[in-house]
Amino acid sequence: MPGRLGHSSHFWQRNRLIAALSAATVVVEAGWRSGSLNTAGHASALGRPLGAVPGPVTSAASAGCHRLLREYDAVCVTGVDDVADLIGALPADPPSERATADATSVDTDSLRVRDALSSRTPRSVTAIARHTGLAEADVTGCLGMLELEGRARRTLNGWLRGG
Repeated sequence: MPGRLGHSSHFWQRNRLIAALSAATVVVEAGWRSGSLNTAGHASALGRPLGAVPGPVTSAASAGCHRLLREYDAVCVTGVDDVADLIGALPADPPSERATADATSVDTDSLRVRDALSSRTPRSVTAIARHTGLAEADVTGCLGMLELEGRARRTLNGWLRGG
């Protein structure tokens, strides 16, 4: 707040706001415990596109970006075109008020399940349920719908995020 001294709790609030207001989040040079990883975590939880600019694997200043690529399925950003692709992944127009009002908890559950999926590492129904806090039966139902929509796919080792 203007006229007040900074406080550590304000940084966490600021990070949530940045994640919510941004079309995409790109992290550049983040250490293992960087505050920017907090912002990236909020962005991921909100379903926002996430990118990371990796640096040398020997650099401590790159450890956080490598962690985002490995654990959060962040997109490897190597130039401005990659950022444009991230932002282009969003719908062109925000949903109408009516569409937002008509959204049901099933849609929210499906979004949570899809966000729990990785595009590279297959995940079991049990792992997805643990990550989302949903019952395994609900996760299975959501995965079936996501598979029909082409947004998830089943493999021999588990479930992956689809197109």
